[in-house]
Amino acid sequence: MSTTPTSHDGALTYAIRVQGRIGHRWSAWFEGLDISSAEDGTTTIQGVVADQAALHGLLHKVRDVGLPIVSVTQVATDHTHTTTTEGL
Repeated sequence: MSTTPTSHDGALTYAIRVQGRIGHRWSAWFEGLDISSAEDGTTTIQGVVADQAALHGLLHKVRDVGLPIVSVTQVATDHTHTTTTEGL
């Protein structure tokens, strides 16, 4: 499913779910985004991302630490649509 993101200032909230567990100390590496681990062995990195270039930068950081991406989800807010990409 794909929709065009809409936001007045370009900043959107994303949740990047990865396979594996990383600690909260990695938050600084991921530009201060929230990090939470699930019992299924995945970790979600979530927060406001300034624009598409910043999102791609975050995805490069995930790649650089060798974490397999499970999904990237645009989290809906009052004035945005939701986009999910599973199984990257």
